[in-house]
Amino acid sequence: MRLLSYVTYLFCAMMLLNSTFTLAKDQNAWIAQSDLDYLPDNVSYDPTISKPEDILGYPVGKWHVRHDQIVTYMKTLAAQSDRITITTTGRTHEDRELLLLTITAPKHQANIAQIQQTHMRHIAQGSAPAEDAPLVFYMGYSVHGNEPSGSNASLLIAYYLAAAQGPQVDALLENSIILLDPSLNPDGLSRFAQWANMHKGKNPSPMAMHREHAERFPSGRTNHYWFDLNRDWLLLTHPESQARIESFHAWRPHILTDFHEMGTHSTYFFQPGVPSRKNPLTGDENVQLTNTLGDFHAKALDNNQQLYFTQERFDDFYYGKGSTYPDAHGAVGILFEQASSRGHLQHSVNGLLSFPASIRNQVTTSFSTFDGAMANKSAFLNHHANFTAETKALIKADELGGFVVALSKDNTRNSKLVDTLNRHRIEVGLITEDIKVDGVRYKANKALLIRANQPQYRLIKSLFSTRQDFPNNTFYDVSNWNIALAYNLQYASVSKSVARRTASTVLTEWLADVTVDTQLGVVAYAFHWDDSQAPSLLYALSAAGVQTRIAGQAFSAVDMTQNTVSFAPGSVVIPKGLNSHLDVVSVVARLATKYQIQIVNIKTGLTPTGIDLGSPDMQAVRLPSVMILGGLGVSQYEAGEVWHYLDTRLDMPVAIVDKDRLNRVDLADYTHMIIVSGAYSSLTDSDTDKIERWVKAGGVLIGQRTGLRTLVNNQWLNASIGSSSAIDNAVADTEMRYIDRSKVNAKKQVAGAVYAAQVDASHPLMWGLDVKDNVLPVFKTNNLVLRAADKPYFEVAKYTSEPLLAGYTDANVESIIADTTAIVAHRVGQGRVIGFTDNMNHRGYWRGTEKLMANAIFMAPFINYR
Repeated sequence: MRLLSYVTYLFCAMMLLNSTFTLAKDQNAWIAQSDLDYLPDNVSYDPTISKPEDILGYPVGKWHVRHDQIVTYMKTLAAQSDRITITTTGRTHEDRELLLLTITAPKHQANIAQIQQTHMRHIAQGSAPAEDAPLVFYMGYSVHGNEPSGSNASLLIAYYLAAAQGPQVDALLENSIILLDPSLNPDGLSRFAQWANMHKGKNPSPMAMHREHAERFPSGRTNHYWFDLNRDWLLLTHPESQARIESFHAWRPHILTDFHEMGTHSTYFFQPGVPSRKNPLTGDENVQLTNTLGDFHAKALDNNQQLYFTQERFDDFYYGKGSTYPDAHGAVGILFEQASSRGHLQHSVNGLLSFPASIRNQVTTSFSTFDGAMANKSAFLNHHANFTAETKALIKADELGGFVVALSKDNTRNSKLVDTLNRHRIEVGLITEDIKVDGVRYKANKALLIRANQPQYRLIKSLFSTRQDFPNNTFYDVSNWNIALAYNLQYASVSKSVARRTASTVLTEWLADVTVDTQLGVVAYAFHWDDSQAPSLLYALSAAGVQTRIAGQAFSAVDMTQNTVSFAPGSVVIPKGLNSHLDVVSVVARLATKYQIQIVNIKTGLTPTGIDLGSPDMQAVRLPSVMILGGLGVSQYEAGEVWHYLDTRLDMPVAIVDKDRLNRVDLADYTHMIIVSGAYSSLTDSDTDKIERWVKAGGVLIGQRTGLRTLVNNQWLNASIGSSSAIDNAVADTEMRYIDRSKVNAKKQVAGAVYAAQVDASHPLMWGLDVKDNVLPVFKTNNLVLRAADKPYFEVAKYTSEPLLAGYTDANVESIIADTTAIVAHRVGQGRVIGFTDNMNHRGYWRGTEKLMANAIFMAPFINYR
């Protein structure tokens, strides 16, 4: 204890010599006496501009700031300073404002629209701007809510830029437009601030397992639906990302910063990342400029005697992160990672780590970003022009003319694809004549043409990549994000000659040709199960008290115009006679219009082919009541992805029940239970007995990824899981050296790759999916090997003999996964158990498989084999 006290004393004494902090007399923690302690002392500050502490009531770092406090302060600054304008760019799921501050010299503020237009014109033309043109910064803070030092630092940076007086700050404002995004994840930041503040004592505990430092389920890292927003820049699943991308493309900054935190026992990281793990579409000049800024970060941190590292752990491969998305657009994205106090004060291997100390480092590198950019202004100004010229050269040298993508019968999926591409400023064409590519006919007005010869060439190449070989097989995130595979759409690359001669019109949105006509003289209404919104309509009808039926077999029906309409299994019928208790005409019309689903008016219950409308195979729909098992040890990401899908896309309320409260739940209140990846060893024998009785009585149990272990171990799912030793042995090498251990571990992983699954398209779980040649692309992020019992109809899908379609998997690992089970389903008593080896709702992006979760809910009664 004496040694620890002495080390702590030396640490504190060093900080005192640095004259930034003083040791509070009533607590063993560093605090800032004033906001000015964080900031340069070689300038004066305008006394009419409020410091953060003037609004908060305490210096930054004493407490964790909430997003509403950030909003109040930033709006105060904008009202006080003619250097700042503020815009609400959007709102989060919890309706919090997404703010963007535009900070520059007052004379630029008066002419900001013209400056923006000139800047964007130079980018479009690929011309170098004038030497006196301003640099554009996008300063983004704390995309992970429980990495709050960035957002707290943003208060100090904004104050400095508003209030500092002197030649240095004048020069910065004269030569730049600073777009400051103070909180990239307002919902998560507020959740974590509440957690950290509610557990802080007057004498903060630095112990790692103190509740302040050990969040429960879910953590504040994620947004409202527990998604990692730093992976959503490309996917655009959430309103936060959609608003941010709009701001990014409105300005196309020269530099974008992305402030994060990492483990408490680390130091500080700034890019460049691992050189061999750079996206190959990112140019060398980007790396050079990143290194140039790195010299300034190093000098600034050296001056504060802070430890740091570069070119390790983190990479620049996945274009869906905040620090890499800019790299595909001629901007320089910079990732910063600060060791986290995860609260106010915590022990680390480097001594006591305080929250104010973590904030100070983020302030330091914000300033070093400004300093490095200003010192190399001409290089950053010219980078956009060089990037454009290099892109044109790449297009010229490439034989690729673009990609043709066949649209599906799912109008919602088509619409979302076009919308996502347009949000990324990718020009989309709708072909106006039939073309044939690789023996496949792509029909006029039913296929898209994304030409390679456009400014977003690099992003397009990455979005349609099927690359499987990489110089470095270690990935910080996924190794592929092919958008056509994600949307399960048939596509092909086309040559330049084909692209040139194919006529198309620019498509800014996909409008479904849907008319809703509910006539009075019908016996039933019906709709197909093809559209992604069909499950939404079915749930809404059921919730409104409408009696509906699902067809277990194909049939045709005569409509009111005497036309015969074919319906596949899974189609929904609304018998009018069973709904005389309500105004079914208006209910169906209203809801079908809301979800844009075509309604067919059926004249007679006697069908020309297939089952009749009164057939026993027309099964009555029971209103689902879905539970997701949550709580400590459960993957918040997967639970959130399922919750997000059911809640926001199906408009279905979902109960998330912590697994340690299962003994208090009446399972009879629920029709479905979903178990995602996680640790479930804490389930008691009473809990598992309760689940088993519920399933046998008619419940539907759905498991995915590692959650399948619980289903298999309790013998609810009739399948087996392969031993992990098979994977270990597959990548074993007698020549392995200790230094190669990370490479060997990387070989064991399936790092976000696309796999081909051979499916039984006739199975109820596959109804409504557009499956070509009985093959469905699934997104795989685990090496779990599942084998369904050798019984008829159990195995709904299995990986093909050569399943890897895109991304990285070691060939030996791929061979082990090949021909194993991807989806299994069967009866248990009166209930059903369904297992997905992969996450069918991956990041809300893999729209080609998301309906499998809806089918597991609505189509489960048709699974009749045990």
